[in-house]
Amino acid sequence: MNGKKMKMKRQLRAYTKWPLLLSIMLIAVTLGMFVIKLQAGVVMTVFTVFYIMISGILYFTNKEAIIADLVNFATQYGQVQKQLLKEFAIPYALLDDNGRFVWQNEAFESVMQRGKLFRKSITSLIPEITKDRLPLEEEETEICFSNGIDDYRVVMRRISLTEMVRESIIADAEDFEGCLISVFLYDETKMNACIRENREQKLVTGLMYLDNYDEALESVEDVRRSLLMALIDRKINKYFSALDAIVRKTEKDKYFVVMKRKSFEALEANRFDILEEVKTVNIGNDMAVTLSIGFGLDTASFTDDAVYARNAIDLALGRGGDQAVVKSPDKVAYYGGKSQQVEKNTRVKARVKAHALKEIIESKDMLLVMGHKISDVDTFGAAIGIYRACSIFGKKCHIVINEITTDIRALIDEFMDNPDYEEDLFVNNSEAIQLVNVNTALVVVDTNRPGYTECPELLDLCKSIVVLDHHRQGTERIENATLSYIEPYASSACEMVAEILQYISDNIKIKNIESDCLYAGIMIDTNNFMAKTGVRTFEAAAFLRRNGADVTRVRKMFRDEMQDYKARAEAVRIAELYRDEYAISVCPSEGLESPTIIGAQAANELLNINSVKASFILTNYQGKIYISARSIDEVNVQIIMERLGGGGHINIAGAQLEGVTVEEGVRKMKEVLDTMIEEGAI
Repeated sequence: MNGKKMKMKRQLRAYTKWPLLLSIMLIAVTLGMFVIKLQAGVVMTVFTVFYIMISGILYFTNKEAIIADLVNFATQYGQVQKQLLKEFAIPYALLDDNGRFVWQNEAFESVMQRGKLFRKSITSLIPEITKDRLPLEEEETEICFSNGIDDYRVVMRRISLTEMVRESIIADAEDFEGCLISVFLYDETKMNACIRENREQKLVTGLMYLDNYDEALESVEDVRRSLLMALIDRKINKYFSALDAIVRKTEKDKYFVVMKRKSFEALEANRFDILEEVKTVNIGNDMAVTLSIGFGLDTASFTDDAVYARNAIDLALGRGGDQAVVKSPDKVAYYGGKSQQVEKNTRVKARVKAHALKEIIESKDMLLVMGHKISDVDTFGAAIGIYRACSIFGKKCHIVINEITTDIRALIDEFMDNPDYEEDLFVNNSEAIQLVNVNTALVVVDTNRPGYTECPELLDLCKSIVVLDHHRQGTERIENATLSYIEPYASSACEMVAEILQYISDNIKIKNIESDCLYAGIMIDTNNFMAKTGVRTFEAAAFLRRNGADVTRVRKMFRDEMQDYKARAEAVRIAELYRDEYAISVCPSEGLESPTIIGAQAANELLNINSVKASFILTNYQGKIYISARSIDEVNVQIIMERLGGGGHINIAGAQLEGVTVEEGVRKMKEVLDTMIEEGAI
């Protein structure tokens, strides 16, 4: 041990010197005896001398033998300990600072299915344990791994050899330094199997609604309607019976389902293919039946699961139906949603919402209207429509707009310096916040995501909030709305507002300029009535035409500037056809006032190219990458944009990326497409 002579430590050394210390006491006693009696003192002196001689001989002659016996005992004791550790049932090993094996017991060798592991690294046997995951001072590290058959939990702890030697009661070695790492393996195979079994047997609740029950029945003869519903019920019951699930019909178009978690995971792995199977039911009906499914899971109780299932089905319906939504406390997953939304022929819902909005307007002193950031024509037209509704009842209304883009400048110019409209019709964020009081209502148009609104602070300041939007709902939505009217099948927010205006008051009259704004919003969002148009879209347009909307006047307002047209043409020219189906391009933004609008127009242009199923235009604007996504009918661009944090419609969607370059944005776009194609999501 570094050349030093081994010696006994203080406690043991003091114990061996007790006979010599007693000799001092005997000498004192002997002196006392001489005082009492001479003969007794002589006898005591002889005894003391004899005791001292014997003690000295034993101490000095047997010291080395005692040390040798102690070392021998320690060695034998250590051998017993070593043998016990060797045969210890729990796999145990010792590593050096670098993770190489110093010693391991038989159980550890059996688990590793190797012989002696001396000087081999643990990282070569257990790849999950890397050198940077070895424990540091006074730290315990746990790592789980599997060898393909059994599951193990590794517990590693650093052991200081310096402290062990210093605490030894036999030997001193103060200059010794070093450490080892102890490794324990705990077999958790059975416990994990029980956890998995418990998880697999746990019940999951779900709700299923037929989206277009009434419309599907109307498309077949009366005598065949019962047969259609019987076939749908049979298809649903047969599908879920194969998954060991229980399905009960609660209403004519609603089902309640209960299944084991294991069966649910199989359903999820198949990406809820019941959505496609139910569409195959056809007995001459012109319209395919579609399902909306909502599941709730991973909550603290079965009751909470049912509440989450209810929220999930509401979210599925709010997104247009024909899809499954799985809601848990930490995330929301979407499946399906590949078909176009079914337009409702009835206007009952529009009439009910119009009357509810009328009550809110009449009960408030003032209304604020705002849309999404970087307002477009649809947002502006819908806001003007709400302004007209307020004017009918003599209520003050302000429209919140911060940035006037080229897209809406021509429309706003018609209201500026116009004696028919108040000077404070348009306000910015700070002005709007100052106007808010307890009797102010807020109307949000053309968006249902709080982070996308023009002034998110108003959502917290206003107690009464109305949401009018035609985009599909996502995970982020305005939760505290007094009135929410979200119809994903509608072509535009302007179409929805035009319908509301027809029911909010009898014999309503809209000014020409206001009709132009609403008509322009419908025209722009439908790409000149070529995309996402239904019967109600044309009826809304007809209503606006009767109120003075001029097609020629609107067209002149939206003619392009030369630099905008060139930028759009450049985006089309450099477009890349990825995987022979997806057009991806970058829109130049330099010198353009509203490059995101040009990008959206370029995305529409790319759909005119043969074999293009979807188009994606990326635009660098104000430090963000804006993505405009468009499709005709084969691809749901909304679920693609949701992977990038955005959303929208099945064929019109978008997203915003922060902290990335255009090149990185294109790469992310391709990665998302690759992933979703591999998953079968698109």
